[in-house]
Amino acid sequence: MDREFLIDLFADFGPVTIRKMFSGYGISADGINFALALRAGLFFRADEVTIPGFKAEGSKPFQYSTRAKTVLVNSYWELPARLFDDSEELAQWARAALAAAQRARVKKRPRKKAVAKKPAARKRPAKKAAKKAVRRVGKAKRAHR
Repeated sequence: MDREFLIDLFADFGPVTIRKMFSGYGISADGINFALALRAGLFFRADEVTIPGFKAEGSKPFQYSTRAKTVLVNSYWELPARLFDDSEELAQWARAALAAAQRARVKKRPRKKAVAKKPAARKRPAKKAAKKAVRRVGKAKRAHR
């Protein structure tokens, strides 16, 4: 999928930002990434609210393989192929994916930061401190000779 195709695909949804990401593109709206266009297909952000719809369509979550294992990414699900021909319904799914991404963003918001503590003084490791003490004693003995 190229950029122009994706721009046309999301025309009924509204303006999207398309950025290079991994082996494809990240698609975002209002600064929130809600879709991935990769060689393997188009994947929308999903959560407990939207996953049942993907399952009903027979879609599967995004997955990739490493040398050791196959990783399943349950937060992105493949867009049903029939939606490529129905731009209005695709726009509805895209809005649901954006909402899922917004819900995930709210969950990840950092808690209020605690008052910053003064950094603790760095201590020397025992070996280094002992070596320096021996050097000081040696210098003192030589100075008194």
